Amino acid sequence: MEQNSLKSALSVAIRAALAAGRDIMDIYTDPNQDFGIERKADNSPLTLADKAAHQRIVEMLRETGLPILSEEGSHDSYERRSQWVAFWLVDPLDGTKEFIKRNGEFTVNIALVLDTHPHVGVVYAPARRELYFGDPLLGAYKVTDIVEWDESERLPDLLQRAQRLPMAQPEGRPYTIVASRSHMSPETEAFIEEARKEYGEVETISSGSSLKICLVADGSADAYPRFAPTMEWDTAAGHAVAACAGKWVFQAGTELPLKYNKEDLHNPWFLVK
Repeated sequence: MEQNSLKSALSVAIRAALAAGRDIMDIYTDPNQDFGIERKADNSPLTLADKAAHQRIVEMLRETGLPILSEEGSHDSYERRSQWVAFWLVDPLDGTKEFIKRNGEFTVNIALVLDTHPHVGVVYAPARRELYFGDPLLGAYKVTDIVEWDESERLPDLLQRAQRLPMAQPEGRPYTIVASRSHMSPETEAFIEEARKEYGEVETISSGSSLKICLVADGSADAYPRFAPTMEWDTAAGHAVAACAGKWVFQAGTELPLKYNKEDLHNPWFLVK
């Protein structure tokens, strides 16, 4: 895609993520709302917020004319998907379990995938009012305290209030790994132990949804090992942000990057660093 097309795609994705975030928060903050929780075939939860965000994003991305693959939408066959050169990969509400727990650690994920690689990524955490986005031509950025983006503003206006990623970190900060303290897998424990041998003191932090990838992208963490199942829509937007921030997202045990639009939409285990 041409430079102007990528910038336009980024602007559309940002506006769609913010709009979906507002729809999610309308439900999240309603004291009389039970979230309308259902169970999908894999027993994962589905809420009214997932559905509302999906509908809003699809409605706004349609203007680009590109195909859309959303966790909550119908999925075209691989025979058809394999013909796509560019498409949107979307998780309308990543971290539905965190949403139900009301801990604020959920995100809207929108990625533009070109030739099996995520190029443009937008991750919005509506409860935290934090927006991450990345574009290979512009780099990666974080905007805090944002709920909407005025229609009169253009991308350069937004960049003026954004922080370039990665951000400077305190001198002497220990090597930091994003990992669950309560559900530590043997593989993750082994990874942390190897890091201790190499770096000495190691700190672990925990977070939900694609915020885990964003913590590496913004410099708050040095590595995020994921030795558990994920889907392509869980990671594509964060992957793009991390890559635009100069970070690596590759398959565990290799130096091969994660690829997208595979026949099987599950990701292999991976490492962000």
